[in-house]
Order: sequence, then structure tokens, then C-alpha cells
Amino acid sequence: MKLDILAVGAHPDDVELGCGATIAKEISLGKKVGILDLTRGELGTRGSAEIRDKESSDAAKILKVEVRENLAFSDAFFVNDKAHQREVIKIIRKYKPNIVLCNAIDDRHIDHGKGSKLVSDACFLSGLRKIETEVDGKNQEAWRPKHVYHYIQWKNIEPDFVVDVSGFINKKTEAIKAYASQFYDPKSKEPTSPIATKTFLESIEYRAKDLGRLISADYAEGFTVERYVAVDNLDDLI
Repeated sequence: MKLDILAVGAHPDDVELGCGATIAKEISLGKKVGILDLTRGELGTRGSAEIRDKESSDAAKILKVEVRENLAFSDAFFVNDKAHQREVIKIIRKYKPNIVLCNAIDDRHIDHGKGSKLVSDACFLSGLRKIETEVDGKNQEAWRPKHVYHYIQWKNIEPDFVVDVSGFINKKTEAIKAYASQFYDPKSKEPTSPIATKTFLESIEYRAKDLGRLISADYAEGFTVERYVAVDNLDDLI
């Protein structure tokens, strides 16, 4: 299956929180989008890996992505080395995305920055034909995505560009709430965490609303880039 966009997160729910509305919008425009989770989030304060598996599957159905895979790397302890890079390369070559969306370049959780660099490095290495990989006994062709963009997470990183996601914030919120074990629930008996507060849940909408305000839209999501964003002419800018 050839994907237009592959969104990657260190943990299940990273993609939904960082760029869920953008994904929903792109799918509505006919793009084929897939999600790759690097870990099962087994060290999360609330819930369990098995619960997160079910929640991530439900969220994928809400967003209507084509496919969702999980590499089951060790939560908090995966590293950016040859072995991990090769596993990500296999996924990139399998789906041949034009665009890869990945974790914030720097963030509160150490897995986010690590995951960001791991995926970025794998995107480059995936284009080197002398790196040989195979899936199901078949050799894979080299493939390098045209663009690698990083979504914004906990920290208020200044975006290089923003996407108008007006009309899609509710779909993002619905997908996030599929992770019921992770977020605010006044009836929950589990330990609290920074993302399990009412304030955090409310911040999802007001942060998107604030970015939207800056471009005269209702809502927006921001991204950083690894190289200049080029336009054919000034009319491409809105």
C-alpha cells in the first residue's frame, strides 16, 4: 500500500494529540494516511499496554486512517541506533509515504525528542539503496520521503508553518478521547498525571484556537521543518 502521509509517534496518542486534526483534514481531501507507533506506551502512569492497544485501534477507526502499526520498541528505553533505524526504514519502504509527520524535536517526555530524531534519521537512510532490508522474504526498494515535518506537543515550540484545521477539531478531540484511560476522568481511581488533568484536556482546544487566531482561522496545528518550505509564487501563501 502506497501512503501519502505516514504519521509517527513515540507513544500511542502522540499523533492524535500533535496532528490529529491535520490528519483528519488530509483524509477528507482524499489522502491516504497511516500511523506508526514506536512503543506501546507500557510505562504510562495510567492504564496498560493492552488497554492502549485497544484505544489506539479505536482512535485509528475514528480518524479513518488506512493502516496503523506498532513496532513495540521499549517505552522510555529505545535508542536511535542501527537496529531501531532499520525497523523504521522497513516501514518507510513498505508504505513509501511522500510526507512523514513525527514527534516534536524537543519536549517534556524524553521519548518525543528521541523518536523525532530516530524517525528523521531513518527517513534519510531509507533512501540509501546500499542499505538492504526485506519484509516477508522480499527485498525492499530504497525510498526517501519528500518532506519530514515535526508536530508540536507539550512545549510551545514556535511553528515554521501552521495548518488551518477549522472544522476538524472535533474529530481530533474524539480520537483523543478514545484513550479514555489516559485523560481526565473525575471518576477514575488511577494516579493522576500531567495529561490526566482537566486543564490539559481543555488546552487541546484553546492551543489550537490560539494558533488559528494568528492566521485568522478558527483552529490550527503547527509544525516545524528541517529545511526551507518553498512556494512557486507568493499566491501560495495564505
